[in-house]
Amino acid sequence: MNTIKKYLGLVWIALAIYSYSILLKTSIDQIKLVPTTDTIIQWSIFAIIFLPIAIGFVMFGWMAFKGAYDHLPSSSDEVED
Repeated sequence: MNTIKKYLGLVWIALAIYSYSILLKTSIDQIKLVPTTDTIIQWSIFAIIFLPIAIGFVMFGWMAFKGAYDHLPSSSDEVED
């Protein structure tokens, strides 16, 4: 199961990078198609809002790949600080 978690971490990283690149490509295409202020602001906000989400997905995937989720506590007695 831990091996699956590690490989899925790589999948999370790839999905984050791929989805953000699709978003940037779409925003650039839409801005070129209709270069009005409304379109520029709208797609810029989409890109800015999704950037921290994509970074979070990359961080989650990296931690899963490095093994941070190998042992998950089953009760609150096993939680370590």
